[in-house]
Amino acid sequence: MIDILEKESIDLVLMDIEMPEMDGIQTTRYLTENFEKVGVLALTMYDDESHIIKMLQVGAMGYILKSTNKKELTEAIKTVASGESYFAKEASEVIMRRFMKKKTLSKSLAYKVALTRREKEVLKLIAEEFTNNEIAKKLYISARTVDTHRRNLLQKTGVKNTAGLVKYAIQNDIIDQ
Repeated sequence: MIDILEKESIDLVLMDIEMPEMDGIQTTRYLTENFEKVGVLALTMYDDESHIIKMLQVGAMGYILKSTNKKELTEAIKTVASGESYFAKEASEVIMRRFMKKKTLSKSLAYKVALTRREKEVLKLIAEEFTNNEIAKKLYISARTVDTHRRNLLQKTGVKNTAGLVKYAIQNDIIDQ
């Protein structure tokens, strides 16, 4: 697969976690570090917290189960290919349960930067899975302004993608509980 990515322009990789040689978590880490423009959508049978969190930590932009229907799979592919995150209901519930147990999050891993009130609003809506257009409508600003806030958030927090922003929001208590 990696040879193909070096030769072809690929926007999205559907990643299984259980694979021979290098598992999906290691492969996702490699892809996000070496092919920044490639979005990774985990397509797996694992619905446990450990696998979901590990895939988020290594940069997966989406997580969906193999038991999903065609409609949801198509939506997930389109969403991640457009640069947004997509998490199946089961994965979102696991993430939110973990978030609700905020004492289990290591504060030593959280890094704080000064965010404006508007950046926090945008970040919260990103973490709640709103698209740029939806955020723009909700905050009465243009989609272009939302995109600017998103780029500023990526730069300020030092994360690489939307999954990193969600992780940052969780670790820094930006999402209301």
